[in-house]
Amino acid sequence: MSASPKISRRAFAAGFAFLGFGRRASLAQNFAGLGGDASGFASVMPGKSFEFPRDHGPHPDYRIEWWYLTANLKDSAGERLGVQWTLFRQAIQPGPQRGGWASQQVWMGHAAVTRADTHRHSETFARGGVGQSGVDAYPFHAWIDSWQMRGHDRMSAMNVAPLEVNASSAEFSYMLRLQADKALVLQGDAGYSVKSERGQTSYYYSQPHFTASGTVTIDGKPADVTGLAWMDREWSSQPLASDQTGWDWFSLHLETGEKLMLYRLRQTRGEPYLTGNWIGSDGRPVALSPKTADMIPTSTTEVAGRRLPTGWRIIIRDRGMIIDTVPLNPASWMGTRFSYWEGPVSFAGTHRGVGYLEMTGY
Repeated sequence: MSASPKISRRAFAAGFAFLGFGRRASLAQNFAGLGGDASGFASVMPGKSFEFPRDHGPHPDYRIEWWYLTANLKDSAGERLGVQWTLFRQAIQPGPQRGGWASQQVWMGHAAVTRADTHRHSETFARGGVGQSGVDAYPFHAWIDSWQMRGHDRMSAMNVAPLEVNASSAEFSYMLRLQADKALVLQGDAGYSVKSERGQTSYYYSQPHFTASGTVTIDGKPADVTGLAWMDREWSSQPLASDQTGWDWFSLHLETGEKLMLYRLRQTRGEPYLTGNWIGSDGRPVALSPKTADMIPTSTTEVAGRRLPTGWRIIIRDRGMIIDTVPLNPASWMGTRFSYWEGPVSFAGTHRGVGYLEMTGY
């Protein structure tokens, strides 16, 4: 495992000493302290009643939070592409919220585009309280600098659609329009997502039913694209146990219209903690039993000086599923300050489709 810091949707933590936010913000153990003490921050409790659009907005009393979009796309020539747009919020101190430059909220954005022959990414940071970044629940608007995820005036709070999403860097840009004809999905047990047998938890919901259209530009060459997209929303104060070293996470779109969210959290002792949801073509989620599911690495790739399991076999016994996943680009390394692997995949076997894989901690 590399000694460099790593972060993604389940690893954004107090690694902001480089922004001058003080000693409390220095990098700690285990994904910058997500397995450490969370005293003073709000706790995740079972039985939460989600309220929309309110819960599309930020929850600053919790330590970490993200708005995370991935899209599997094709251009007019049939070439496959992937797009990622992510906004992370981190509270570097608990307690009453302060305004202006005294705000204890900091923000990070990641954007990426992926083809079989290239993977481009960009990263940006902002301080809360001064308008550089933030999220409004209604009308829905998430932004960091010029990157935006914005709801239309007619946005359905339960569908989180329609949305427009954009990001740009010196090497790429994109603008996508997102539609959804089904409601968002509460992950885990009605949105209460357990991360370990020791009780680490988060609030977690998704919109896996987006269809996407728009334009992706790489090296000044625009392409019209269409496809499928998936957004995750999650917030917590201590989602990892101290002995959990990383995770392998899938969001999969089946050709039948069904969806699968599945991930395993690797641990220094014992077997990985595995959990997920099967989402029917009618949009209804069913929690998966770890006894009926397996995630088995089948091939590895040398990326950024480390070896990662980029090929996987996924087995869901009570659904009759045995599939093998293949990355669009095995070198989909997010070489950001907090690095990880994130990229589009396809799969075949008893079921076919496309999706996204994220891996951290390698």
